[in-house]
Amino acid sequence: MNALAATNRNFKLAARLLGLDSKLEKSLLIPFREIKVECTIPKDDGTLASFVGFRVQHDNARGPMKGGIRYHPEVDPDEVNALAQLMTWKTAVANIPYGGAKGGIGCNPGDLSISELERLTRVFTQKIHDLVGVHTDVPAPDMGTNPQTMAWILDEYSKFHGYSPAVVTGKPIDLGGSLGRDAATGRGVLFATEALLKEYGKTIAGKHVVVQGFGNVGSWAAQLISEQGGKIVAVSDITGAIKNSSGLDIPSLLNHVKETHGVNGFSGGDPVDPNSILAEDCDILIPAALGGVINRENAKDIKAKFIIEAANHPTDPEADEILSKKGVVVLPDIYANSGGVTVSYFEWVQVYFHLSSFRFIFFYVVSSPLI
Repeated sequence: MNALAATNRNFKLAARLLGLDSKLEKSLLIPFREIKVECTIPKDDGTLASFVGFRVQHDNARGPMKGGIRYHPEVDPDEVNALAQLMTWKTAVANIPYGGAKGGIGCNPGDLSISELERLTRVFTQKIHDLVGVHTDVPAPDMGTNPQTMAWILDEYSKFHGYSPAVVTGKPIDLGGSLGRDAATGRGVLFATEALLKEYGKTIAGKHVVVQGFGNVGSWAAQLISEQGGKIVAVSDITGAIKNSSGLDIPSLLNHVKETHGVNGFSGGDPVDPNSILAEDCDILIPAALGGVINRENAKDIKAKFIIEAANHPTDPEADEILSKKGVVVLPDIYANSGGVTVSYFEWVQVYFHLSSFRFIFFYVVSSPLI
């Protein structure tokens, strides 16, 4: 199902359960602003390449809009709209004073050099700089972007508005980033899993866990869960999938991925079909990659008792209905993966109020009649 259609369907169901007025329901579905820009850059070989960038600002009723920027070939208006809407619900569930937004550029970052990625990021920032800001819309990293991307955005934005370190989160530590931000979403997955299992009188220790998507979020979740006694029995990424029913050695796997850039070829596990990993026998399934991976075709094959949605909208509504009838408990993404935006809020507060205090002291000193 289309990402936006799936998100809207879930929202409408929630609206009916909450008894929301139809006018309020319609208002909450329509985004505050949609931005679409052309980003043309010179490539390293001298040719020109054009990409389309998006920023959807969904709602600012609770505070500045907040959401990541992703670089991925499948970025399109519907996906960005859906993700922006999910950010509105996520920040509300986490009870932090943000609204929701999301952005992205339709590109394959693996096909671009570092200098090309920098030029693309700076051009995108030039096109949207007057529509984002410390009190308006605060971007962050997402799929295909990282602290370096945020550093480029901060630098380019500051050319127009002066030094503004609070305009993005997920920055390098030296530029006002927050310690622990890289692990934040994965750590939030751990805490969410522990809280859910506690409701059922269970703990992570001894549970068999499958992680679909061994990127930043999935790898941190796997590492932290294994440290709490969980057995990671299967993982996958874009290079392949591996399985070990006795439990994968996660520290060794992390070293392997660091060296080879993928789980494929890891000697501590047997290769399996990546398309079958969702159906592996386990207690807990953690989809931590793209959206829509659990659908009505494969939901019937899932054996996990608990699904922790570390990715954004990984479960289609039709699949959710099938899983519910099977008794599978699904922990929604707007709670399960909210650790990242929570730590982003801490970073924003720390940087913003530190800079505000500095400015107050500076202006107080230079305006003092005693000087």
